[in-house]
Amino acid sequence: MFKLSRRDESACRHIFDSVRERGGRAYFVGGCVRDWLMGVEPKDLDIEIYGIEPDVLEEILSRKFKFEIVGKSFGVWILKGYEIDVSIPRRERKTGEGHKAFEIEGDPYMSVEDACARRDFTINAILYDFLENEITDPYGGVKDIEKKILRHTSDRFSEDPLRVLRAMQFSARFNFSVAEETVELCSKIPFENLPPERVFEEWKKLILRGRKISYGLNFLLACGWIKYFPELAATVGCEQDPFWHPEGDVFTHTGFCMDSFAEDRIGDEWEDLVVGFAVLCHDFGKPLTTTVGKDGKIHSYGHDVAGVKPAVKFLERMTRERALIEQVVPLVQRHMAILDMWRSKAGDAAIRRLAAKVVRIDRLVRVDKADRNGRPPIEPEESPQGLWIMERANELKVRDSAPVPIVMGRHLIDAGLKPGPGFGDVLKAAYDAQLDGVFSDLEGGMAHVNKMLEK
Repeated sequence: MFKLSRRDESACRHIFDSVRERGGRAYFVGGCVRDWLMGVEPKDLDIEIYGIEPDVLEEILSRKFKFEIVGKSFGVWILKGYEIDVSIPRRERKTGEGHKAFEIEGDPYMSVEDACARRDFTINAILYDFLENEITDPYGGVKDIEKKILRHTSDRFSEDPLRVLRAMQFSARFNFSVAEETVELCSKIPFENLPPERVFEEWKKLILRGRKISYGLNFLLACGWIKYFPELAATVGCEQDPFWHPEGDVFTHTGFCMDSFAEDRIGDEWEDLVVGFAVLCHDFGKPLTTTVGKDGKIHSYGHDVAGVKPAVKFLERMTRERALIEQVVPLVQRHMAILDMWRSKAGDAAIRRLAAKVVRIDRLVRVDKADRNGRPPIEPEESPQGLWIMERANELKVRDSAPVPIVMGRHLIDAGLKPGPGFGDVLKAAYDAQLDGVFSDLEGGMAHVNKMLEK
């Protein structure tokens, strides 16, 4: 179960043996032990050293490794050329509000129980002695892994509000339910103006690594933290036509859509992030547009366009990455476009124009698929509109990129047109004509430009 590469085993054995020779004890700790127990190969290894002073530990490490040291009052040695961090137990004392308001001090003589009490969840508070092949589990993390339960280790959990969002993404990543007492504790933890970049990192992990993303969203609802994300909160209780959406309200639909998205991630971090946030935000416009018509049916006309503003607000609250926002928003605004175009059997020009707006039609197809599949008990099936537009997009060579302008500024200059007022208008008009299929090469493009300028 606890497997290491030959190189890592040699490095770790040096550390464990040397520490024992000096009267201390080394353990693997945290996520690597959790991952081993769950049958997952860890990406990195954390080793915690008990019973010897930092200068002695540093002397041990220097015999074999080059390293960087992080932390002045507590020791973390990052071994260069390895995915291995070595540390000593540390005490943390809350000194004020906020995620960073801690006083941290290393203490190699802490008990294992006290050291583990500062960890967030029981599943991350398990230690493994490599030499003795022995697990130390002071808070019952092994049983919680077996029962698929995420449970806080101690009341110190509440000292760091970011841990609530860690519960969100861990629940989704591991398909774990969150213990009732942990949900209750999280409901009492204030947001405390968490840094947006740290909030974004937890959402990013949810999007990129969550297997059942609905678990994470449902946890936010259960503990009340959904109120800190009002655009998502507004979807709770927003009714939908039960014929098209037998699964329930918009929030429930969104969770199922995210689970479908998680099953179809492609492994490209940027593409998955753009599409994942687009799926998450795609129905943010429904609470603004949902009405009951004279026919007694529930309608949300224009919710795609209305969803732009809340999607922007949601994203801007946690990230300043304009490229992400600018690429997510067109997918939200046009997530109904594929269905509409398929029904009307739209022509080439409309498909080219759509590609120019959303950048990549294959992204929109992924959003459309997740949207269709987020309606249980309706069984997931291949999207006919998705298949149709992908075939057309492949023929038009706009599957994964917007049409590249044929007529460029340099071509106008070469033709004798001087840059100035109206220069950009000419280029835009030429690009519009290209999208409409008026020309398909530079010769035809320049001929079209010359006709425009003659008028």
